[in-house]
Amino acid sequence: MRNPLQYQRTEYDCGPTALLNAVSFLFGRNQIPPDILKYVMMYSLDTYNEQGEACKEGTSAMAMMFLSNWLNQYAKIGKLPIASEFISKEQVGLSENSRIVSALQQGGAVVLRLWHGCGHYVTLTGISSNSITLFDPYFRCQSFKENGIVVIKDKPCAANRRVNFAVFNQPGKHPYSLEGLEKREAVILFNTQTRKTPESTIEYFL
Repeated sequence: MRNPLQYQRTEYDCGPTALLNAVSFLFGRNQIPPDILKYVMMYSLDTYNEQGEACKEGTSAMAMMFLSNWLNQYAKIGKLPIASEFISKEQVGLSENSRIVSALQQGGAVVLRLWHGCGHYVTLTGISSNSITLFDPYFRCQSFKENGIVVIKDKPCAANRRVNFAVFNQPGKHPYSLEGLEKREAVILFNTQTRKTPESTIEYFL
């Protein structure tokens, strides 16, 4: 059984929440060992703000890279059939042949850093010809005034937003737009037992 995905509990824990949501999207509750929660929380929220307050700059790219590598090592000892890859900068995009689009077509999940008032992590969970479905861990009920963003209320185990590709790729700082190349990062995750082969996926032309 899969659990509903979770919302962050503070203003700062979007990173670990998005990563754990990716694991919950890919695996049933009975498949997930509890030590994954322990180590994700232990190694995330590793930053300090300008006032020297711990955790209040959220989770760093270095921590996300470490956790991605940790999950791969965890898989090697047979605890969970998971595969993870950290990508950054020019590797992070939403074009026809991008790693993110390919991963979603193959049934994976992607923890993506984008802009939403500040640098913010969300979990991408699905793809169609003109949009991506995602779960944003920052709780919100009201609709967006911006075009191309739809609130989903009936898929608690998979998504709470549908966002058009044009929204991600628009220039400037807008809700769900990608940041500049230097700040782009993502973690791609698969359940290796359910991952589709590239040959079996539908090609979308964006």
